[in-house]
Amino acid sequence: MKKAFVLFCGLSTFALAETADTVPLKIDISQLPPQSKLIDNVVVPVPSEIFGVLDRLGKPNWTAVLRTFKRPIKPSGDQSQIALLLGTVIAEGFIAVEAENAEEVKKIGNNVLILSKSLNADRKAKQRAQSISEAADRKDWQTVRRELDKALDDVKETMVEMQSEQISQLVSLGGWLRGTEALTAVVTNDFKPDGAELLHQPMLLDYFEKRLANMPTKIKSNAVVTKVQQGILDIRPLVGTVDGTQISEKTVKEIGRISADLVKAINAKAQ
Repeated sequence: MKKAFVLFCGLSTFALAETADTVPLKIDISQLPPQSKLIDNVVVPVPSEIFGVLDRLGKPNWTAVLRTFKRPIKPSGDQSQIALLLGTVIAEGFIAVEAENAEEVKKIGNNVLILSKSLNADRKAKQRAQSISEAADRKDWQTVRRELDKALDDVKETMVEMQSEQISQLVSLGGWLRGTEALTAVVTNDFKPDGAELLHQPMLLDYFEKRLANMPTKIKSNAVVTKVQQGILDIRPLVGTVDGTQISEKTVKEIGRISADLVKAINAKAQ
């Protein structure tokens, strides 16, 4: 029986507690423990389980997928856009780990610090950035993953304290979009139905749609957030509606095109 792991970051705590033989093909949000609710926890944008599945399908060329930073990132836009941007940067960090690119991991750690400061969520970010850099120098990829995870936990904690939970949700959404873009690139490069199955998460898109619809007008009026909201609506029918839905190579490419367009909008003027 083929197995698939959930794509979205909000389930990493839940998924890490499972083994490759026990993780369900689909994730029923209602069955998750309270601490692992989607988006309510800001955690790893691209959990290692996804990479593990793709590695078993064929060794991906993560170096080709990695998007490098030529200079320190420049926060642009309001808090909602910066939150989405932080999510994409954290996701890039996990891709850099898979590519085993220590220098890029260190750049990403610094960018996480810069963006955390812009969100007034940098209480622990300097320590995290230093830990990420030191672990990257040692090529201790497990520690890098753990520190990236903790960096997002720190942001979540701070946002809750500041009563800005919606901002933390946008961090998660930004991470999911970059993770989805990367996944579609890998799957398209060597298409296999099992790889495409990782994109079949209709409940996930329903949840995103609901969360975005219920955000305050001040956040939804941001042009980038509006674009992301429409993009989620566009992706939703492409991921299927019932178990057994087969996602074609053409559909994977379309999901990749939409997510790439959204990530580009999020990162506009940031580099």
